[in-house]
Amino acid sequence: MELVHSGKVRELYADGDDLIMVASDRVSVYDVVLPTPIPGKGEVLTQLSLWWFARLADLIPNHVISADDVPAQWAGRAIRCRRLRMLPVECIARGYLAGLGLQSYRETGTICGVPLPPGLTEGSRLPEPVFTPTTKAAAGHDEPMTYAQVVALIGAPVAAELRRVTLEVYRRGAEVAAARGVIVADTKLEFGLDPDGTLMLADEVLTPDSSRFWLASQWQPGRPQRSLDKQFLRDWSSGSHWDRKPPGPPVPPDVVAATQARYRALYSRLTGTDP
Repeated sequence: MELVHSGKVRELYADGDDLIMVASDRVSVYDVVLPTPIPGKGEVLTQLSLWWFARLADLIPNHVISADDVPAQWAGRAIRCRRLRMLPVECIARGYLAGLGLQSYRETGTICGVPLPPGLTEGSRLPEPVFTPTTKAAAGHDEPMTYAQVVALIGAPVAAELRRVTLEVYRRGAEVAAARGVIVADTKLEFGLDPDGTLMLADEVLTPDSSRFWLASQWQPGRPQRSLDKQFLRDWSSGSHWDRKPPGPPVPPDVVAATQARYRALYSRLTGTDP
């Protein structure tokens, strides 16, 4: 097999006509890979994505060929995938106000050009989920895009389908998670086109690396929420006086353990099984 791409968290290997996507235990914060891995993280991301792909298959096809037909050394954290032409848009759906969405709202009253009502605070539930895409930067930070910019980049028919499916996936994910006592505040999705032009969901889906998850029983607008996702590490790194430039700071053992516990707790709560 040939390594064709090494990302912040995943590697892609060519295997004939297929790709093998392998999730590592690396973790990135503010687009910088931290020097300390989170043991077991790659398996949680892979297995949770597979769990969600199965529950979203009636909404949109996905790139998964097999979770079993992978090299033994990567079992549990690798997926055999279809080759797709990936679309150059990070598709983000937001149902609650947090992160960069909160920052944009405070500055402009909008997110990616979508106007929101006045008076919202951190953690507020939005009247309706909104589509807030960004660029997919090869290096550096992704930048917010308006829907008009997405249309200009990939054309109106594909842009409309991306927006529709992103919001459908978010709504389904939020509904499933709510039944298990979890709020999906927002999520980031990636899509690609197969050789026939069929739109497919790819990469990862509704994982603690790509989404914000909060316990519904502890949700309280107007303050930061207790996260079951990567936000815990972002908050820790911000408190470490790191300037967000490489190299990232080493992660102390207690923070590693707390991050593991959050990822595992989310997996167990959603799926009803241990990771």
